[in-house]
Amino acid sequence: MFDVTTLAIVFGSILVSMTLHEAMHAFVGYWLGDDTAKVQGRLTLNPLAHIDPITTILMPLLLVMLGAPPFGAAKPVPFNPYRIKWGEYGAALVGLAGPLTNLLLALLSGGIIRIFGADMPQIVLYIMATFTLVNASFFIFNMIPFPPLDGSRILYAIAPDPVRSVMERIEGMGFAAIIFFFVIFYAVLADPFTRLLSWMFGWLTGGQIGL
Repeated sequence: MFDVTTLAIVFGSILVSMTLHEAMHAFVGYWLGDDTAKVQGRLTLNPLAHIDPITTILMPLLLVMLGAPPFGAAKPVPFNPYRIKWGEYGAALVGLAGPLTNLLLALLSGGIIRIFGADMPQIVLYIMATFTLVNASFFIFNMIPFPPLDGSRILYAIAPDPVRSVMERIEGMGFAAIIFFFVIFYAVLADPFTRLLSWMFGWLTGGQIGL
Protein backbone atom coordinates (compact mmCIF):
# COMPACT_ATOMS: atom_id res chain seq x y z
CA MET A 1 0.00 0.00 0.00
CA PHE A 2 1.27 3.46 -0.88
CA ASP A 3 0.41 6.34 1.41
CA VAL A 4 0.97 10.03 0.87
CA THR A 5 4.34 9.97 2.67
CA THR A 6 5.68 7.16 0.51
CA LEU A 7 4.59 8.83 -2.70
CA ALA A 8 6.10 12.13 -1.56
CA ILE A 9 9.46 10.44 -0.89
CA VAL A 10 9.44 8.70 -4.26
CA PHE A 11 8.36 11.85 -6.07
CA GLY A 12 10.98 13.97 -4.28
CA SER A 13 13.74 11.49 -5.12
CA ILE A 14 12.71 11.42 -8.78
CA LEU A 15 12.47 15.21 -8.99
CA VAL A 16 15.90 15.87 -7.46
CA SER A 17 17.61 13.09 -9.40
CA MET A 18 16.14 14.00 -12.75
CA THR A 19 16.73 17.74 -12.29
CA LEU A 20 20.42 17.23 -11.51
CA HIS A 21 20.69 14.73 -14.38
CA GLU A 22 19.37 17.20 -16.95
CA ALA A 23 21.14 20.23 -15.47
CA MET A 24 24.50 18.47 -15.80
CA HIS A 25 23.82 17.79 -19.49
CA ALA A 26 23.29 21.53 -19.90
CA PHE A 27 26.30 22.58 -17.82
CA VAL A 28 28.70 20.21 -19.61
CA GLY A 29 27.39 21.28 -23.02
CA TYR A 30 27.93 24.92 -22.07
CA TRP A 31 31.40 24.11 -20.72
CA LEU A 32 32.24 22.50 -24.08
CA GLY A 33 31.25 25.63 -25.99
CA ASP A 34 27.56 25.31 -26.85
CA ASP A 35 25.11 27.82 -25.36
CA THR A 36 21.96 26.23 -26.86
CA ALA A 37 20.75 24.96 -23.48
CA LYS A 38 21.43 28.32 -21.85
CA VAL A 39 19.49 30.21 -24.53
CA GLN A 40 16.52 27.86 -24.05
CA GLY A 41 16.54 28.24 -20.27
CA ARG A 42 17.88 24.78 -19.43
CA LEU A 43 21.12 25.88 -17.76
CA THR A 44 19.39 25.85 -14.38
CA LEU A 45 18.62 23.75 -11.31
CA ASN A 46 14.98 24.77 -11.47
CA PRO A 47 13.09 21.46 -11.91
CA LEU A 48 10.24 23.18 -13.77
CA ALA A 49 12.62 23.75 -16.68
CA HIS A 50 13.39 20.05 -17.05
CA ILE A 51 10.42 17.90 -16.06
CA ASP A 52 7.95 16.29 -18.42
CA PRO A 53 4.62 15.56 -16.69
CA ILE A 54 4.30 12.09 -18.22
CA THR A 55 7.82 10.64 -18.48
CA THR A 56 9.32 12.39 -15.44
CA ILE A 57 6.46 12.14 -12.96
CA LEU A 58 3.55 9.92 -13.98
CA MET A 59 5.47 7.00 -15.51
CA PRO A 60 8.03 6.39 -12.72
CA LEU A 61 5.41 6.85 -9.98
CA LEU A 62 3.11 4.40 -11.73
CA LEU A 63 5.95 1.89 -12.09
CA VAL A 64 6.74 2.13 -8.38
CA MET A 65 3.09 1.64 -7.43
CA LEU A 66 3.02 -1.45 -9.66
CA GLY A 67 6.13 -2.82 -7.94
CA ALA A 68 8.41 -2.26 -10.94
CA PRO A 69 11.80 -0.50 -10.94
CA PRO A 70 11.41 3.28 -11.26
CA PHE A 71 12.82 4.81 -14.41
CA GLY A 72 11.81 7.69 -16.59
CA ALA A 73 13.00 10.61 -18.64
CA ALA A 74 12.87 14.39 -18.59
CA LYS A 75 12.66 16.80 -21.49
CA PRO A 76 15.88 16.25 -23.48
CA VAL A 77 18.42 19.03 -23.07
CA PRO A 78 19.09 20.52 -26.53
CA PHE A 79 22.61 20.93 -27.80
CA ASN A 80 24.26 21.64 -31.12
CA PRO A 81 26.86 18.93 -31.84
CA TYR A 82 28.58 21.21 -34.35
CA ARG A 83 29.37 23.74 -31.60
CA ILE A 84 30.65 21.18 -29.08
CA LYS A 85 34.40 20.80 -28.68
CA TRP A 86 35.89 17.47 -29.78
CA GLY A 87 33.00 16.51 -32.07
CA GLU A 88 31.30 13.21 -31.28
CA TYR A 89 33.59 12.68 -28.28
CA GLY A 90 32.41 15.97 -26.82
CA ALA A 91 28.81 14.97 -27.50
CA ALA A 92 29.50 11.68 -25.70
CA LEU A 93 30.68 13.67 -22.67
CA VAL A 94 27.45 15.65 -22.72
CA GLY A 95 25.51 12.39 -22.85
CA LEU A 96 27.54 10.82 -20.05
CA ALA A 97 27.12 13.81 -17.73
CA GLY A 98 23.55 12.92 -16.77
CA PRO A 99 23.94 9.19 -15.98
CA LEU A 100 27.26 9.75 -14.21
CA THR A 101 25.55 12.35 -12.02
CA ASN A 102 22.98 9.72 -11.06
CA LEU A 103 25.74 7.20 -10.38
CA LEU A 104 27.54 9.67 -8.11
CA LEU A 105 24.32 10.42 -6.22
CA ALA A 106 23.66 6.68 -5.81
CA LEU A 107 27.20 6.14 -4.52
CA LEU A 108 26.82 8.97 -2.00
CA SER A 109 23.44 7.89 -0.63
CA GLY A 110 24.40 4.22 -0.71
CA GLY A 111 27.63 5.03 1.13
CA ILE A 112 25.66 6.85 3.82
CA ILE A 113 23.51 3.74 4.26
CA ARG A 114 26.62 1.55 4.48
CA ILE A 115 28.12 3.72 7.21
CA PHE A 116 25.12 4.91 9.20
CA GLY A 117 22.27 2.61 8.15
CA ALA A 118 22.08 0.64 11.40
CA ASP A 119 21.69 3.84 13.43
CA MET A 120 19.28 5.68 11.14
CA PRO A 121 15.61 6.23 11.99
CA GLN A 122 13.48 4.07 9.71
CA ILE A 123 12.04 7.02 7.80
CA VAL A 124 15.51 8.43 7.07
CA LEU A 125 16.74 5.01 6.00
CA TYR A 126 13.74 4.66 3.68
CA ILE A 127 14.41 8.08 2.13
CA MET A 128 18.08 7.25 1.52
CA ALA A 129 17.23 3.79 0.14
CA THR A 130 14.62 5.25 -2.22
CA PHE A 131 17.04 7.93 -3.40
CA THR A 132 19.71 5.27 -4.01
CA LEU A 133 17.31 3.03 -5.91
CA VAL A 134 16.00 5.85 -8.11
CA ASN A 135 19.48 7.04 -9.07
CA ALA A 136 20.80 3.53 -9.71
CA SER A 137 17.78 2.88 -11.92
CA PHE A 138 18.23 6.13 -13.84
CA PHE A 139 21.92 5.37 -14.35
CA ILE A 140 21.37 1.88 -15.75
CA PHE A 141 18.37 2.84 -17.88
CA ASN A 142 19.96 5.92 -19.46
CA MET A 143 23.15 4.04 -20.31
CA ILE A 144 21.26 1.75 -22.69
CA PRO A 145 22.71 2.66 -26.13
CA PHE A 146 19.39 3.23 -27.89
CA PRO A 147 18.47 6.66 -29.31
CA PRO A 148 17.56 9.02 -27.78
CA LEU A 149 18.86 7.64 -24.45
CA ASP A 150 22.19 9.00 -23.22
CA GLY A 151 24.05 5.78 -23.89
CA SER A 152 23.48 6.29 -27.60
CA ARG A 153 25.77 9.36 -27.54
CA ILE A 154 28.65 7.08 -26.54
CA LEU A 155 27.80 4.64 -29.31
CA TYR A 156 27.66 7.51 -31.82
CA ALA A 157 31.27 8.38 -30.91
CA ILE A 158 32.66 4.92 -31.63
CA ALA A 159 30.24 3.30 -34.09
CA PRO A 160 30.99 2.97 -37.83
CA ASP A 161 29.03 5.15 -40.25
CA PRO A 162 26.41 2.50 -41.21
CA VAL A 163 25.47 2.04 -37.54
CA ARG A 164 25.32 5.81 -37.02
CA SER A 165 23.04 6.11 -40.03
CA VAL A 166 20.60 3.58 -38.54
CA MET A 167 20.71 5.35 -35.17
CA GLU A 168 20.01 8.71 -36.80
CA ARG A 169 16.96 7.27 -38.56
CA ILE A 170 15.70 5.84 -35.27
CA GLU A 171 16.25 9.14 -33.47
CA GLY A 172 14.44 10.93 -36.29
CA MET A 173 11.32 8.91 -35.49
CA GLY A 174 10.85 11.02 -32.37
CA PHE A 175 8.18 9.79 -29.94
CA ALA A 176 7.51 6.71 -32.08
CA ALA A 177 11.09 5.57 -31.39
CA ILE A 178 10.46 5.84 -27.64
CA ILE A 179 7.28 3.75 -27.92
CA PHE A 180 9.16 1.17 -30.00
CA PHE A 181 11.94 1.08 -27.41
CA PHE A 182 9.55 0.47 -24.51
CA VAL A 183 7.95 -2.43 -26.39
CA ILE A 184 11.39 -3.98 -26.90
CA PHE A 185 12.43 -3.13 -23.35
CA TYR A 186 9.53 -4.95 -21.73
CA ALA A 187 9.79 -7.88 -24.11
CA VAL A 188 13.56 -8.41 -23.85
CA LEU A 189 15.32 -6.18 -21.32
CA ALA A 190 13.00 -5.88 -18.32
CA ASP A 191 14.25 -9.00 -16.53
CA PRO A 192 18.01 -8.37 -16.98
CA PHE A 193 17.43 -4.72 -16.07
CA THR A 194 15.74 -5.73 -12.81
CA ARG A 195 18.44 -8.25 -11.99
CA LEU A 196 21.22 -5.74 -12.63
CA LEU A 197 19.43 -3.07 -10.60
CA SER A 198 18.93 -5.50 -7.69
CA TRP A 199 22.62 -6.41 -7.72
CA MET A 200 23.73 -2.78 -7.96
CA PHE A 201 21.39 -1.68 -5.17
CA GLY A 202 22.71 -4.44 -2.92
CA TRP A 203 26.30 -3.46 -3.69
CA LEU A 204 25.65 0.25 -3.12
CA THR A 205 24.00 -0.34 0.26
CA GLY A 206 26.34 -3.07 1.42
CA GLY A 207 23.52 -5.62 1.39
CA GLN A 208 21.83 -3.92 4.36
CA ILE A 209 18.55 -3.51 2.45
CA GLY A 210 16.90 -5.91 0.04
CA LEU A 211 14.61 -4.98 -2.83
